[in-house]
Amino acid sequence: MSLIVQQMALMQLSDSAFPSGSFTLSHGLESLVYSGQIKTADDFQEFLKLLLYNKIGTSDLVALLNAHRASINNDLVEIRRADLRLFASTTIAQTRETQRKSGRALLMVAQSVWNDEQLQTLAVDTATGTIQCLHPVIFAVVGRTALLNESDTMLAFVHSFIASLANAAIRLGVLGHIQAQVVINAIAFDIEPIINNAISMTLDDIRSCTPAIDIAQMRHKYLSQRQFTN
Repeated sequence: MSLIVQQMALMQLSDSAFPSGSFTLSHGLESLVYSGQIKTADDFQEFLKLLLYNKIGTSDLVALLNAHRASINNDLVEIRRADLRLFASTTIAQTRETQRKSGRALLMVAQSVWNDEQLQTLAVDTATGTIQCLHPVIFAVVGRTALLNESDTMLAFVHSFIASLANAAIRLGVLGHIQAQVVINAIAFDIEPIINNAISMTLDDIRSCTPAIDIAQMRHKYLSQRQFTN
């Protein structure tokens, strides 16, 4: 595969418009906006950093990295273990469900774009309940399918997460389009230490600590009007 094709795959997977269902998620942001806890661009940037350092970087990225390495080795057992470990560590029911839904959406799209035996096997596993089909794990296998190395796959995942949340903040009126780009540029300096920390962790080290955000996600379903699913 040429370098240009790989670079195109990187941009395709990191595009927030990639139809994996992630655009329907606010990760508690909508609830925090409506309760008045997030009002400004600075508030949003702090929210984003909390998620990246204390949840995404210490759970999702760790599972993704291990699943990507297992996918390279065609080790379906280890891919399933990464999925199970991430599911077991995700204590909020709403988060588990959105991870499953977005993972299944990503898997469906990926099967339409790439012809890959592992994707087919994971689809069967999902249908039979063998795996939970969590989004970071499926993203890892899709990254390997597109011949992306682990670093590019992690970067694509993080960029997609950040861009989707920035778009959510715009829709919720917290940010303007230019402010969103300022925040994305500022948060870029945090990505390398977040990824390096995930690389240093094992599946047994997976953890998250975002109690205020978790509570906001649990309260989300009680909002009288909702734009997002979590």
